[in-house]
Amino acid sequence: MRPVTATAAAVTTVAGIGTAAALARRAVDATLRPAPDRPLPGDPRLTVHATDPGRVALTRALASRRPGTYGLAGPGVHAVAGPVLDGPAATPDTVVRRLDAIGPGTLEPGTKVRMTTRLHSGDPGTALGIPYEEVTVPGELGPLPAWFVPAARDLWVIAVHGLGTTRELALNLLPFLHGRALPVLAVGYRGDPGAPRSPDGLGHLGETEWRDLDAALRYAVSRGARRVVLHGWSTGATMALHTAANSALRDHVRGLVLDSPVLDQEAALRALARARHVPGPLVPLVVRAARGRAGLYRDRLPVAADAQAVRVPTLIFHGPDDTLAPWGPSRRLTAARPDLVTLRTVLDAPHAANWNTDPAAYEEALRRFLTPLM
Repeated sequence: MRPVTATAAAVTTVAGIGTAAALARRAVDATLRPAPDRPLPGDPRLTVHATDPGRVALTRALASRRPGTYGLAGPGVHAVAGPVLDGPAATPDTVVRRLDAIGPGTLEPGTKVRMTTRLHSGDPGTALGIPYEEVTVPGELGPLPAWFVPAARDLWVIAVHGLGTTRELALNLLPFLHGRALPVLAVGYRGDPGAPRSPDGLGHLGETEWRDLDAALRYAVSRGARRVVLHGWSTGATMALHTAANSALRDHVRGLVLDSPVLDQEAALRALARARHVPGPLVPLVVRAARGRAGLYRDRLPVAADAQAVRVPTLIFHGPDDTLAPWGPSRRLTAARPDLVTLRTVLDAPHAANWNTDPAAYEEALRRFLTPLM
């Protein structure tokens, strides 16, 4: 009986290891696969309980009680929800927020939605009535889709989104930037809709994607840009740091605006793995495997986290409530380069939602930063 029992145990152990390895492989792909509609940490599904003119009742949760203005995205529907409203309409199970807009689609009781940083759908023309050009940026993997909004000044802003969204995120800031006569180039990059896939089909937290932002910088210079501000969210902010440090045209970069920069790859991978519902015991294995798959090696300091690589005025928007990109590395970067880096701390803001939390305060800080560069 003992040999039989030992053999059965060995087979069971091997099967268990094989199952864990298969789960880990799938989890790595889920963690690193770029997709604009995938939820991020702290991004739960909410139920619409009721709507009235100018009001929407949502499931009571930390997410639905956040201050500020957010998009509500669900199957076939997008709406804009403003601040939480006080009053008797709220219940122990619901939160009532101001309803600023609906479209496309309709909000019905029972609709499942997520709160998103993106307020607008479409392009600058259809969403905001701002004239623009649909342009193509030549990238190393193929053509990259972009919107160019022309304006009078010679200081351009190149806007690049990060995890969980698309270049539509730049539409939040476009009225502010356009109102100050700043040309804006909002670019998509590898893995985005309409853009080439990366060779391995995976995201690399900005470590390779920055070359598409470099291509956008080359395109802007070819169209006459002499001075450029790179404005990035999330991994887009990481891409901006890489580009300002490594691009052959980095002398054209005169400023950086970094919203929730991903400077701690280990923490970001752990958070993404948890958001993809990786079982807790598998998270360390998945993080190690993801590092290997994406070439994110622990013994190499990411360029994005190197304070000595910062050479231009830099404004960081970040806060302690970001569960994907920890606030600590932004504070350390600011402390290491107080001559160039300013940190605007935003409370109660999830990842890359610093504008959403208080648009007026965000835009005032941005105005103060950009004015000397104009």
